[in-house]
Amino acid sequence: MKAGMKRALLWSAAAMAGGAVALACIAGIAVSVLSPQLPDVSELSDYRPKLPLRVYTADGVLIGEFGEERRELVPIAEMPKALKDAVVAVEDARFYAHPGIDLKGLLRAVLANLRHGVHQGASTITQQVARNVYLSAERTLTRKTLEALLAFRLEQHLSKDQILEIYLNQIFLGHRAYGFAAASERYFGKPLKDITLAEAAMLAGLPKAPGTNDPVSNPRRARARQLYVLDRMVETGAISAAQAAQARQEPLRLRDPSEPKRLHAEHVAEAVRQLMYAQYGASTYTRGFKVSTSLVATEQAAAYEALRKGILDYERRQPWRGPERFADLPADAAGLDDAVDEALAEHPDSGDVLAAVVLQADAKEVVATRANGDSLRIVGEGLRLAQAGLSPRAAPNLRVRRGAVVYVTKTPKGTWEITQLPEVEGAFVSLDPRDGAIRALVGGFDFGRNKFNHVTQAWRQPGSSFKPFIYSAALEKGFTPATLVDDAPLFFDAATTGGPPWEPRNYDGRFEGPMNLRRALEQSKNMVTIRVLQSIGPRYAQDWIGRFGFERAKHPAYLPMALGAGSVTPMQMAAAYAVFANGGYRVSPALVTRVTDHKGQVLVETPPAVRDETTRAIPERNAFVVSSMLQSVVRNGTGAKAWQALKREDLHGKTGTTNDSIDTWFAGFASTRVGVAWIGYDTPRQLGVRGETGGSLSLPIWTAYMQAALQGVPVAPVPVPPGVVQAEGEWYYDDYAPGRGIASLGVEARAVAPAETLAGVPVAAVPAPEERSSILDLFR
Repeated sequence: MKAGMKRALLWSAAAMAGGAVALACIAGIAVSVLSPQLPDVSELSDYRPKLPLRVYTADGVLIGEFGEERRELVPIAEMPKALKDAVVAVEDARFYAHPGIDLKGLLRAVLANLRHGVHQGASTITQQVARNVYLSAERTLTRKTLEALLAFRLEQHLSKDQILEIYLNQIFLGHRAYGFAAASERYFGKPLKDITLAEAAMLAGLPKAPGTNDPVSNPRRARARQLYVLDRMVETGAISAAQAAQARQEPLRLRDPSEPKRLHAEHVAEAVRQLMYAQYGASTYTRGFKVSTSLVATEQAAAYEALRKGILDYERRQPWRGPERFADLPADAAGLDDAVDEALAEHPDSGDVLAAVVLQADAKEVVATRANGDSLRIVGEGLRLAQAGLSPRAAPNLRVRRGAVVYVTKTPKGTWEITQLPEVEGAFVSLDPRDGAIRALVGGFDFGRNKFNHVTQAWRQPGSSFKPFIYSAALEKGFTPATLVDDAPLFFDAATTGGPPWEPRNYDGRFEGPMNLRRALEQSKNMVTIRVLQSIGPRYAQDWIGRFGFERAKHPAYLPMALGAGSVTPMQMAAAYAVFANGGYRVSPALVTRVTDHKGQVLVETPPAVRDETTRAIPERNAFVVSSMLQSVVRNGTGAKAWQALKREDLHGKTGTTNDSIDTWFAGFASTRVGVAWIGYDTPRQLGVRGETGGSLSLPIWTAYMQAALQGVPVAPVPVPPGVVQAEGEWYYDDYAPGRGIASLGVEARAVAPAETLAGVPVAAVPAPEERSSILDLFR
């Protein structure tokens, strides 16, 4: 019996030894077969993950991020200790002890799987790095074997801290966030270095299942996972029970996924993306470039809010166009939620303009619901715009009733009002006239709805905002702000125009007779400006405006040029007005100030702008006199609302309204800022039934921005340059002082200028016959 048992044991031992040898042989064969397939892991000693392009304001506020993966590379030394401890505790407690594979953990997982029928993983942090960097997520024996072999290799070539650094920067944590730095910004809106123990535990719970443990969409599961992480940290000795208890009590403030306070500069970020892609190609999205712009965050926010408010205020004056759509709403709560979600799926919010579905409506009250379940009650003034749709006799497409999808916004009083998504568009740009640095740029009402950048891409007629450039040209031909010009009717017959007769009018339809140029610009008199252009000659004026950066070809040398019938962009207008603001120098609008790589090495840095005689566009005295006239426009003329609101002596500007109120403008400046506001439809049409003006529509936008941009900025009067004298309360060139320049035009005393003053300048610049066919088309 004993001999039999002995033989059985010997056979069992032999079988086990043979099995072990067989396994070793299989393992050896597997290693020999798979080893050639393994990548060179030594390259990870210089870990370079895909890092997105990031765009910032001058004061460091993130305004854009481009790349498949949101990620920020943070060295292990800068990782918070609480986060490192939390991740090791919950993902791989024996990380610093095992050689890449945790045999104890593996055995424990196998037993748990056999005993309880669960699927418990046993991948170490090193294995996860091997899988995330080099392998797919498929569950096959080959992949698991490669993962194990790679883990051993990683441990041979890299230190534990290097492996942990890669893990903390590489792991996917939901919402395109890769690495804990990106996750900290995504979920808590703060840099990783600032997170608390409670937040670290919440983040450390994400790798196991980023979707399931997402604190935004699944806060209950995320909370349960956070508590588990804290318990594990206590078990491993990383924190005390008291620290864990305190962390459990800490309320977590998650970042609002809609980011209502986010700085909106999407048109700027997109412009930078295009510039970077043109330079660096596809690597733009993976090399971790950081681009600093000249934007100032507070000014960008002010410009965005001012433009949106101006456009929404305009919408309040327009007729009600009806709900966006109508949905059939069931009576049961569950079905109602689904119907609301479906109805709003194609109608996203636009910033603070929110989509809602009407649940009940009558002439005195509308109750609506949002996709998140919030109920809104709209009464009183909040119903004004939609009043036409609340009448029982309203046309079906206008009717506000149960199931109607409408847009709402909050009033300054905290109540709700019905509004409508604008069809009109707008643009605002501000720059520093001293160096051309762009301080704010808003290319449209909502980048999500219309990515067209109206600041740089919209070629529109500038209307009367172009008149200062005609007056600037006239100053060089002997005109002065005191020159009298007749504001009387003009008529150009078919023989002159080469087409239908042209009878231009002043905007208000009135004629006031002789007036000086200063008052004519204040009141934006068309007849006066046309007569001035007739005198100096359209071709001379066309050459002169080129000094400001305008394209001569887009301003044909015909009389309608006096009324701004050419084409400009808001950016061109800002750069041109900067010439008046800075004493006569051309500046190039500049946006990008610096480009660095992910290590902070400077790749591109914009040199300081040069202002010397090589960049002079117009004489300093010309800029001074025109600026004084633009100051009068703000004090006494069509821009007076700016003066009333800001009460500053250093404000200058000009309104612009094109024929039939198709475009409205306000362009103006103080010593440190030039701002240009434009409003119009992408497909040109009249702005409103009664028409709008630059003073009613664009000027309030400019004023609201300047209120923020000039806060704390001292008033800086324009210094009087050489070559200018003051006589009888008016500014003159010293060689065109009273008795020497043009005293009047089109009135009884024609002029007292020396003959050479007007040499070569036609009194009436009539287009040549071959040019006549398009004169009225240009004016329209």
